[in-house]
Amino acid sequence: MDGVEATARLRATPDGRGGTALPVLESDGPLALRRTRGEREGEAKALLVGAMSGPLGGDRFRVEADIETGARLTVGSAAATIALPGQHKGEARYDVRLTVHEGAELRWLPEPLISAHGSDLYVTTRVDAAPGARLVFREEQVLGRAGEEPGRLTSRLTLTAGERTVLDQELACGPGAPGGWDGPAVLGGHRAVGQLLVVRPEFADTPVPARILADGAASVVPLSGPAALVTALAPNGLVLRRVLDEALAQLG
Repeated sequence: MDGVEATARLRATPDGRGGTALPVLESDGPLALRRTRGEREGEAKALLVGAMSGPLGGDRFRVEADIETGARLTVGSAAATIALPGQHKGEARYDVRLTVHEGAELRWLPEPLISAHGSDLYVTTRVDAAPGARLVFREEQVLGRAGEEPGRLTSRLTLTAGERTVLDQELACGPGAPGGWDGPAVLGGHRAVGQLLVVRPEFADTPVPARILADGAASVVPLSGPAALVTALAPNGLVLRRVLDEALAQLG
């Protein structure tokens, strides 16, 4: 056996009564999707629940979300995801594909991903946002549990806004990663790194100004089109969350 393969899929559509329905909410193996009560008017909310440990070495996880025109969806997770070495050698994969149609809104707010010692995980996230879509995407990564060295973690994030790629970046950390990943030009000794992608139609006409936030712990830069990127570093996950929450509040 070469590891576990699991896929979770969800699709959000308007329910015809001013709310949002989830006609597709499918998951298997270690991935489990559960609908919960939305906190904002007209939205649906789902939680991704880890039914088993992982991803472990050799596992292949995939999450797909499709938010149709007029739907509003928030997706979170019940707990942090912990990448572990497991019994099988080789890299684990975790692929996320998010599609937000015109006039739809997605808030993707999972708990952190923790890279445990000895693990090897490659995460890819692709977000396709149509013109008029609205998005808040949060990504938090913690290198190692308390008092432990991290595993290897490679993360690639791509954003397409209106069929135009406005962000395509990759970060590799931990044993075997390109030299300098922990140096002053990259993480600077920090063990938590996070990003916010914010897509709003009004940003196309009035881009957010580039600036430093949270006393130097985060920066915000405008991307081409209706998008902005916040990048933050912190000594741990708790501080990182506070920094990202502050950054999101400042974006309005």
